[in-house]
Amino acid sequence: MTMQHNDSLLRFMTCGSVDDGKSTLIGRLLYDTKTILADTLTQIEKTSKKRGMEAVDLSLLTDGLQAEREQGITIDVAYRYFSTGTRKYIIADAPGHEQYTRNMVTAASTANLAIILIDARKGVLTQTRRHSYLAHLVGIPHIVVAINKMDLVNYDQTTFDRIKTDYLAFAEQIGLQRDGHDIQFVPLSALNGDMLVDRGDNMPWYKGQTMLEILETAPAAHTEQSEEFRFPVQFVCRPHASADHELHDFRGFMGRVESGEISVGDAVTVLPNGYQSKVKQILLGDQQLQSAQTEQSITLLLADEIDTSRGDMIVKSGANVEPVKQIEAHVCWLSETPLSPARTYIVRHTTRESKAKVGTISYKVDVNTLEQQATADLKMNDIARMSFKLAQPLMVDSYGKNRATGAFIVIDESTNNTVGAGMIV
Repeated sequence: MTMQHNDSLLRFMTCGSVDDGKSTLIGRLLYDTKTILADTLTQIEKTSKKRGMEAVDLSLLTDGLQAEREQGITIDVAYRYFSTGTRKYIIADAPGHEQYTRNMVTAASTANLAIILIDARKGVLTQTRRHSYLAHLVGIPHIVVAINKMDLVNYDQTTFDRIKTDYLAFAEQIGLQRDGHDIQFVPLSALNGDMLVDRGDNMPWYKGQTMLEILETAPAAHTEQSEEFRFPVQFVCRPHASADHELHDFRGFMGRVESGEISVGDAVTVLPNGYQSKVKQILLGDQQLQSAQTEQSITLLLADEIDTSRGDMIVKSGANVEPVKQIEAHVCWLSETPLSPARTYIVRHTTRESKAKVGTISYKVDVNTLEQQATADLKMNDIARMSFKLAQPLMVDSYGKNRATGAFIVIDESTNNTVGAGMIV
């Protein structure tokens, strides 16, 4: 199969239960795509021999922390970068244990594809359901269910089909398949490399793509659905001490296009104050652009003098977004100090901050059984549906529609620590 060149970056994450072979899968991917440096390979060959292994233990490539290598588990989120001839990748290897739920939510928040590993001998486990729920919660659009260790079930097709049926029944229950979201299944043996980069000869019954082919052809971020233009202002650029008269009147709004695109001449509105103007110029450094799109960091110059500062949001005129002073969201609590409904927190959303009080906590989710439970507070790793009352208005979208403007973090006023991550409903 010939691959077309794809300049886009794909961020993906791997998750699975302990010993499902996540680290081996990533190690094999790096090894078979020839992205391991020779000295790294020599180092892991030595370590493998020291452990009395005949073959190279590829899982050693990802377990970066000493404690992880000693215990044989993944604790921290490890990021690995690699590229093939056709595309660049960032892999987030997320821990599977329940007590590291917050680590997994952090890793998942930037991923566009999730590989959920299932041990062919064990089938769909509680952890599989938990990881799938978290992937669904943080809006990862593409799920690849990798049924690993097929070599240990004699590459049996009926085992693969049974696990696929079980998983699809569960996916329907939590609404994993919806517009712009999809699930694919691939049988593989990470240890032997079957269906990872090369097809191998052991599963002629599987006619689908290999894991690498799925990764190479996965859609780039922001292409699943059309997104409206959102531009949170980071900085207002006014070069005061310039002898150049033209520069003296320069007033540019600097920031990153979080979604959508903008062109010179487009009518825009600045929120929350509602002032309207037109785009006069778009600059990328000192280069002039006719238009700009998602993830470009640019400077916008408007036709009118408008009072705008950091934290304001520039949108296209007529856009469906209103400043709000109350938000309803799913929140993952990250701090060892429990949430206290009596306290004031800071909510940081794009470039804007607001003091916030806890409104109501509707329920928390038991991430293992997915049942909803009544609660008065949140402890570390808890996920709950709740509301915040805000002192300053925020310009928000629902997280399902826009992951950039639908997300926020909760900050503890006294310590300045990030204590929660929220996804607006």
